[in-house]
Amino acid sequence: MRYKQYFENAKKGSAILNQISKNTIDEILKDIADNLLLKADYILKANQEDLEKMPATDPKYDRLKLNDARLEAMAREVLNVVDLESPLAEIISSSKLPNGLDISKIRVPLGVVGVIYEARPNVTLDVFALCFKTGNVAILKGGSDAEASNKAIMSVIHDVLHQHGIDVSVVVLLPAERESTAALLQAVGYVDVLIPRGSQSLINYVREHSKVPVIETGAGIVHTYFDESGDPVKGRDIIFNAKTRRVSVCNALDCLLIHQDRLNDLWNIVEPLVQQKVQLFADHSSYTILKDKYPPNLLQPAEEEHYGTEFLDYKMAVKTVENLQEALTHIQLHSSKHSEAIIAEDEEKILSFLNAVDAAAVYANASTAFTDGGQFGLGAEIGISTQKLHARGPMGLSELTSYKWVIRGTGQIR
Repeated sequence: MRYKQYFENAKKGSAILNQISKNTIDEILKDIADNLLLKADYILKANQEDLEKMPATDPKYDRLKLNDARLEAMAREVLNVVDLESPLAEIISSSKLPNGLDISKIRVPLGVVGVIYEARPNVTLDVFALCFKTGNVAILKGGSDAEASNKAIMSVIHDVLHQHGIDVSVVVLLPAERESTAALLQAVGYVDVLIPRGSQSLINYVREHSKVPVIETGAGIVHTYFDESGDPVKGRDIIFNAKTRRVSVCNALDCLLIHQDRLNDLWNIVEPLVQQKVQLFADHSSYTILKDKYPPNLLQPAEEEHYGTEFLDYKMAVKTVENLQEALTHIQLHSSKHSEAIIAEDEEKILSFLNAVDAAAVYANASTAFTDGGQFGLGAEIGISTQKLHARGPMGLSELTSYKWVIRGTGQIR
């Protein structure tokens, strides 16, 4: 098996990680953050090689692109991880049984974590930092579109590990070729869990073909409902931020639902989107309101296909609803269970929305752009899980652990 050596190295790395002290792990992560910035020119040159192979109009271009500010943000996220307490060996619960046995439930690493991702070179560093801090070996399979960037970042990580005398098998970067994805999906006995990050098609492929357990970090088909009681000033700012802060990420807004009695506020709410040239796909009622105000080259009637679409672009669907229940029904039908929001002042409506919507993150009067491990205080994230088993929402340190039972006795037999 061509890739067997990669997987065997990862298994060896697990044993090595168990012997590294928490202080040493933090020192290594600090040095990696420093070296990332010291070698910024080297990394950005590699990133430019990748960018030259991708059209700037590709929605993934923005995810792929690195610059000084983004490298600084990546370094800060590593330092944020350093500042967090390691969850390892945390006692989740403990009790003494009637037979005298002391039984404890303690956090332990998942083991070997495989992550398959597309044009997101920052994931290379984020995943390593989170896995390293939690005693997990990371097997990384990036896409060919970010191959040079991923290799450059990995070389910085390896250089620091060498400096500290740590075997580089504690993190493995697989070749960018597609064959390595197939091998990773079949790596039973070597890889404990797989986490895909990317398009819905990638996630579906991994889920359908993997023999290794999968944690889905699903695509984000994101809605915001502007209720009859909504504040138009809040709505204007929230919609603009959720849609345009960074269109290529999974927490970006895809569909605005607006109560029919607030259509007169629609133009005021969406007007800021014009400056970012956001294309709107509007249903009949909202189209009628906007057709003489919103730029005609940026407005067109919505088709059914526009609802339930993750645009990853300067595009947004608009739909008029009669009431909260219709908004909830629409979300239930089209949501990817990532992030959903309501803009309302009626507390009863807010509570109904927060309780009824089935999603990893549910907001009231705030932008869905906050669905992010760093924003949630997790330091960084390995992904945003849209499933319900093991983890849900942004996955940080604790979500990269499992647990085991530790039982102490004094000679008890059953």
